[in-house]
Amino acid sequence: MSTITLYGATGTIGSRVLDEALRRGHTVTAVVRDPAKLTTVHPALTVAVGDVLDPASVAEHAKGADVVVSAVGGGDGPGHQALIKPSFESLVTGLRTLGADAPRLVTVGGAGSLRTPDGKQVWDTPGLPEFLLQIMHAHGDALDHLRTVSDLRWTNLSPAGTIAPGERTGTYRTGLEDLLIGADGESRISTEDYAVALLDEVEDPQHLGERFTVAY
Repeated sequence: MSTITLYGATGTIGSRVLDEALRRGHTVTAVVRDPAKLTTVHPALTVAVGDVLDPASVAEHAKGADVVVSAVGGGDGPGHQALIKPSFESLVTGLRTLGADAPRLVTVGGAGSLRTPDGKQVWDTPGLPEFLLQIMHAHGDALDHLRTVSDLRWTNLSPAGTIAPGERTGTYRTGLEDLLIGADGESRISTEDYAVALLDEVEDPQHLGERFTVAY
């Protein structure tokens, strides 16, 4: 079992990651700014106060962990632009101070930069609202930063085109740079099965130093 430091545990995806990690018997430290917002109680869960945008705080809470998982989100478009890439930069800076003892970094990514069947990217789809484009490009910029990092073990997991709360089936398909589309013509995954895929990667790393994606 792993010792996991988790950021974003109160969010839609992060809360499912937390539940899945505890379900599997991992030890989790959820780093939050407001502990009152995290109501989960579990013997293997520690709630700590910290700031993902502060590299010193990152280093403090990551020390001794096997894996750091970032599921932070910024709410709306401007919120994502203000948080996603800066949080990735802070995580990288903080983990670097731990040297050879730095844990792996697994981050929640976006689908916007995935390739579509016509060879373009999801964010090139006509008619997308501005707030969604801002979210997509915030994740794309953060991934671009990760791709400059060669001295840490990192993985970025992009969801399907649609991700929403639903059923935990425990089944999914994985890909790398291409948007995965099901037989029904849809690209989707539940947050529960996204969390399954993320914890599978935590337990058995298959995508060190790269982005992968998951869908039905």
